[in-house]
Amino acid sequence: MTDGPARPGVDAPEQPWLTSPEPDLWTARVSLYADRARELEGMLDDTERARLQSLRRAEDRDQYRVAHVALRQLLGSRLGQDPAQVRFVREPCPGCGGPHGRPAVPGVPLHFSLSHAGDAVLVAFADTPVGVDIENRPSASVAAELTQALHPAERAELSALPAAERPAATARCWTRKEAYLKGVGIGLGDHPDRTFVGTGAVPTAPPGWALTDVPAPLGYVAARAVRTSRLGPAA
Repeated sequence: MTDGPARPGVDAPEQPWLTSPEPDLWTARVSLYADRARELEGMLDDTERARLQSLRRAEDRDQYRVAHVALRQLLGSRLGQDPAQVRFVREPCPGCGGPHGRPAVPGVPLHFSLSHAGDAVLVAFADTPVGVDIENRPSASVAAELTQALHPAERAELSALPAAERPAATARCWTRKEAYLKGVGIGLGDHPDRTFVGTGAVPTAPPGWALTDVPAPLGYVAARAVRTSRLGPAA
């Protein structure tokens, strides 16, 4: 994926640091646009600024800042609002009912999801609940740790692969799983070993959901889950 101008249109603010590899999917590279995001930091709300200042490492603050500035610009463009005026709420958690479910803009029938890892930020939009996840490609040791949290059938698939192929397959599986759980609205508060999404080239989507691997910058892997019917968890 190469960084370039955002696509023209109502969903594309004129920012050369936002790239759309697929419709309704956007990416940004933190290292390229951290300085510009600092200039735009004033659009963040009090909650976002408090979270930003709580991060001790400069690189974590840059990552968070770029991610949330990008999200606000994209939402502002789509909603016809000043990005600084976009207000966020949390939907009820489908697991416990607490106020920590999917983020949303109140009164707006637009769903979105945000993920960031290392130097990469990923944002997705949809007309139904959506979740995305982007992760660094893991080392063999990190992949082995992640494997322990997967569905038993996924662990069996990985054990059948040559050792050299397991990290990539684990990464595919993990991003699919996290994208789906974010779309549902429960995130990793649920047990990731309960849902089967598969480790192979083609994801296995839970009922009522479409699950796809999506383009990601070199060294990263990403996935998106979109609810297609009310058969899946409604969150």
